[in-house]
Amino acid sequence: MARQQARPPLGWLRPDQGRLPRPVLRPFTSLFAALGLAFTLPACAQPAPVVQQDADPALWVVRDKDTTIYLFGTIHVLKPGLSWFDEAVKKAFDRSGTLVLEMVEPDKETQERVVVSKAFDPSGQSLIEKLPEDKRQPFIKALEDNKLPRATFERMQPWFAAISLSALPVQKLGYDASNGPEGVLTKAAKAQKKQVIGLETFEGQMSIFDSLSQKAQLELLTSTVEELPKAGETMDRMVSDWAKGNPDGLAKTMNDSLKDSPEVNKALLVDRNAKWAAWIAERMRTPGRVFIAVGAGHLAGPDSVQAQLGKYRLKAVRVKY
Repeated sequence: MARQQARPPLGWLRPDQGRLPRPVLRPFTSLFAALGLAFTLPACAQPAPVVQQDADPALWVVRDKDTTIYLFGTIHVLKPGLSWFDEAVKKAFDRSGTLVLEMVEPDKETQERVVVSKAFDPSGQSLIEKLPEDKRQPFIKALEDNKLPRATFERMQPWFAAISLSALPVQKLGYDASNGPEGVLTKAAKAQKKQVIGLETFEGQMSIFDSLSQKAQLELLTSTVEELPKAGETMDRMVSDWAKGNPDGLAKTMNDSLKDSPEVNKALLVDRNAKWAAWIAERMRTPGRVFIAVGAGHLAGPDSVQAQLGKYRLKAVRVKY
């Protein structure tokens, strides 16, 4: 009899471990936290009191005589206490009539439908069987160390297992999507009755992972397992560069993450940056002010959105503040 496709509920992790984690991987830790694909870490208990620290993340502007588009890089999961929504960032946001995000998060039913259709393998082959023999025991140990039942991961696609496993260390360190810019900006946009749109859809983002070759997915998973102990260190360094407005530092971490993964680099970074630059070039034809907030990794390095804009004879200028 044919096996039925696994249909896990949204709460496939234990209740204390949350639901649908946002990717934060290493060597893809910096990549996905800075690109911000797909998932949202559950809200964690907030420590109190929190000492506020000033952060001045980088902001760029593209403008002509009647159109202004701001480019703001985000880190999708942050610890509480960073004060970033002020000064030039707040001023640019308040002046804009439209907020553009990578993705407007859909309802949980839509998330479940998409995840079930793309993140689980109906073929019957277990995830352990797909892994090279020398990578199986480290993966099992990582599950055991994080108190995750092996059976939960058996039918996952390798990319989804990597995402699911990688979210836990940074969550335990206090990183939380509720502190991230997307939620803050969306709430502020609704309060000011601004239009909020997405450059992509949830299903589109999941399709990016789903389109990766099996080889790339397995490399993603094994790399995640190997680098889990350093996830907190990597996140701290990346957030520090973001808060200081240091895209060069962020780009270095990104380049280190992707140097051995050209397929992932092309699918998750280069191709998307090119599409977004084309969107911006087209949007420049319509008068108005737009505030675009995307993962900071897209605004750093030689393949950044700003670099891609050069193809359209557009220049993104850093806002000094």
